[in-house]
Amino acid sequence: MTTPQMITADLVDLDLSAETKEEAARSLAERMVAQGRVTDLDGFLADVAAREAQMPTGLDGGIGIPHCRSTHVTEPTLAFGRAPHGIDFGAPDGPADLIFLIAAPAGADDAHLTILSALARQLMDEDFKAALRAATDADQTAALIRGDAEAPPEAEPEPETGPQQPAPADTFKIVAVTSCPTGIAHTYMAAESLENTARDTDGVELVVETQGSAGFTRLDPAVIAAADGVIFAHDVPVREKERFAGKPTVDVGVKAGINRPAELITEVRGKAARGEITAGAGTDPSSTAVDNSGEAGDGYGTKLRKWLMSGVSYMVPFVAAGGLLIALGFAIGGYKIADVKVETLLNSFDWTSSTSWAALLFYTGQAAFAFLVPVLAGYIAYGMADRPGLVPGFVGGSIALTVNAGFLGGLAAGLIAGGVVMAIQKVNVPAVLRGIMPVVVIPLLSSIAVGFLMFVVIGKPIASLQSGLTDWLDSLSGANALLLGALLGLMMCFDLGGPLNKVAYAFAVGGLADPTDGSLKIMAAVMAAGMVPPLAMALATTVRGKLFTRSERENGKAAWVLGASFITEGAIPFAAADPLRVIPASMAGGAVTGALSMAFGCTLRAPHGGIFVVPLIGNPWLYLVAVAAGVLVAAALVIALKGMRKNAPREDGAAAPAAPEKTQVPAAV
Repeated sequence: MTTPQMITADLVDLDLSAETKEEAARSLAERMVAQGRVTDLDGFLADVAAREAQMPTGLDGGIGIPHCRSTHVTEPTLAFGRAPHGIDFGAPDGPADLIFLIAAPAGADDAHLTILSALARQLMDEDFKAALRAATDADQTAALIRGDAEAPPEAEPEPETGPQQPAPADTFKIVAVTSCPTGIAHTYMAAESLENTARDTDGVELVVETQGSAGFTRLDPAVIAAADGVIFAHDVPVREKERFAGKPTVDVGVKAGINRPAELITEVRGKAARGEITAGAGTDPSSTAVDNSGEAGDGYGTKLRKWLMSGVSYMVPFVAAGGLLIALGFAIGGYKIADVKVETLLNSFDWTSSTSWAALLFYTGQAAFAFLVPVLAGYIAYGMADRPGLVPGFVGGSIALTVNAGFLGGLAAGLIAGGVVMAIQKVNVPAVLRGIMPVVVIPLLSSIAVGFLMFVVIGKPIASLQSGLTDWLDSLSGANALLLGALLGLMMCFDLGGPLNKVAYAFAVGGLADPTDGSLKIMAAVMAAGMVPPLAMALATTVRGKLFTRSERENGKAAWVLGASFITEGAIPFAAADPLRVIPASMAGGAVTGALSMAFGCTLRAPHGGIFVVPLIGNPWLYLVAVAAGVLVAAALVIALKGMRKNAPREDGAAAPAAPEKTQVPAAV
């Protein structure tokens, strides 16, 4: 199954005494370090923790399978630990006693990843797991995992008495796609689980396309065409999803493919019996790709966050391009550049005039900004209902601008458009109309519904709310402004580029579509606070390098540039390795910076750029003071907190002789 080099007796611990998954990962990783398979223990564990933060790696049946691809791994390696008392890896059925740590080099080739995937499939074999639990020595266990141990004899196949008969005409044929963020374990375990269940189910044939890190081999188009139903078990987007359009589809997270394959097969057969087919490019009308991009059974709050983040992620490039162009126009031509008429730019552009160039930049940026609300609304609807949601979403966003409902109107329009399309998709229409549903019927009906609701029902109330919010922001002063700045700073630094960070950022850039003094202050506070975490970690690694590992000190050099560029994610490697110290320190520094920026009355018209747009900031010197204050606070706190450890890393990056520090997994990074 796997090559002898992948695991040896030295990489097996049959009495793993760890109590937490962090301790288990460290204990097994230390064996890899001793064998020269891992070059930097803390750096590798940070990569393991970052992967674990994406999704728990516990599986039903008492299995924990932490895994990652890392630059600190020299060759593909497996380490195995048997934990008699069980360790919680987040599996639905309780603690795991069989722990596999899979380490793949960042540049592992296809052959190595294929070998790793074979282990994932083997873990679905009950006999294999029973043999691991019964093994009495490390050599025997390593041989079993490598495939060297003698397998139990298989029953002799029945002799063929005649030509092989084709499958019965009423056989239900299913094609499935499985994938996970890393593409090493869950992808192949879901495939094995679905295949095994299909073999044990009368009248079902199932073929799986695994879209793992080693690439994927496309299913034969003829097989897809002949399929009666489709199962997507994935946590990353399905590649070339349009190949599966027009068939009954079940769309779930990859763990559902592992834990409840029989339910998925029953569900897709039921949809086929009811005539429920996809209305778009491989998307189940009642279960969209974004809707099911994570675990099955997500609550409405989780789904709402995903839908909103879908819109924000598509809006941000328009914000960055438009905002920077407008800011550059003001920087070159002054704020009076907005008084230049478009007709003047069209009819008398002067190649040697800075005013002409400033006007060109300003109006180009303004054109990009005009798309903010429609793009936000369109892609919120897309997140809910896939491509059929785009037309009513964009239409609703444009109407929001027409009725002066602004950013809030765009949010409402996107959610309404997505909900209307999802409702239409649930209607069981005659087969003759299904072909025109996504291109004619759905866009027409949904646009009419969204237009009516935005123009007649909710547009005016939202416009009044938007106006009231704008007036409130403009009136902020004193303690209220300080509290808002501190709150935004805390949000920007809590999850370092995650959902809460994006909410604060979206709130700020939404005000730039129709800028006022209050909204420009908010934008300045948000960008200032977002620069703090990476700059603070860079400063801390420079001042007290002995408190950080060699890998963290190298990351600290890059964090200077990332922080200066307003890329908050530059602090993630530090938070992944030590969230209980890094995240609180970053939040404290961000709160200080946000509050000071508001107190100093700093303003910003550019939504991005960091120190490179300081000339475009109102009160730029005080703005830099606010950033510096927050960086100093965060750096001092993280140094103080790390200094309390009894086992701080030495200058050479190795751990001190004391008991090793537990590697924590960040909850929101």
